Amino acid sequence: MKQRIHYEGRRFRSVQNSEIGEVDAETFFEYHQEGSYVWATYKGGLISCGQLIARVDDEGALDMRYQHITTDGTLKTGICESKPEILPDGRLRLYERWRWTCGGYEQGESIVEEC
Repeated sequence: MKQRIHYEGRRFRSVQNSEIGEVDAETFFEYHQEGSYVWATYKGGLISCGQLIARVDDEGALDMRYQHITTDGTLKTGICESKPEILPDGRLRLYERWRWTCGGYEQGESIVEEC
C-alpha cells in the first residue's frame, strides 16, 4: 500500500532552481492542507511575500498556482506541477516544473526539500 502524503505543517526550502527562477536557498515555504487543497506562504532571498494554492492528487502530486512580490517590488505569477519523493529519512523532496504566467512566460525546473 502506497503511503499517503499529507502537507500540513511541512516546511520546505529550495535546493535547486533554473537560472530564471527567483526562489533560492534563503526562501522558505510553510505548507498547509485541508482535504485535497494545499496552500503555502513563502518568503526569503529575493521574495518579500509569496503565496501558492494547489490541488493534491492521490499520489501526492500538486497542481499549483503561485504569486509573489520580489524585494524590488515586482509582482510575479506562475503555474507549477510538483511531484513528490519520500526520502529515506521520511522528509519530502518535490520536483517542480513551472512557468511564469506574466512577463516572458519562460519555463523552469526546481527542487525543494523539507527542512
